[in-house]
Amino acid sequence: MPILKKSLAAWNTPAFEETLKQELEALPAKHLHLQRAMEHGSALGTQPPKVSILSAREEESTVTIRVGIFFSSIIAGCNCADDPTPMDEITEYAQLGLTIEKQTGEAVMEITA
Repeated sequence: MPILKKSLAAWNTPAFEETLKQELEALPAKHLHLQRAMEHGSALGTQPPKVSILSAREEESTVTIRVGIFFSSIIAGCNCADDPTPMDEITEYAQLGLTIEKQTGEAVMEITA
């Protein structure tokens, strides 16, 4: 479970969106559950994800955020020596629900759309 203490510290400041984007984009793809969100590719691509904040609200013990993530996936050929189909990276999109615990900064994430 990732810990997003910088984003939590920036909550309710002008720096929140940029801080959250930086922290999420720096996470390994496995924390963002992007493999589950792929619709066209068979493996995650090499391009780093790009995050867009869609909404954020504060609750008693958490901050709940919805983000859009653009990421790349790979459509691979059969990998035969004579395969004319090159590996191709395509852009995919997913929405992620994110809940940050105020006391610890621990973030629970799940693909929502």
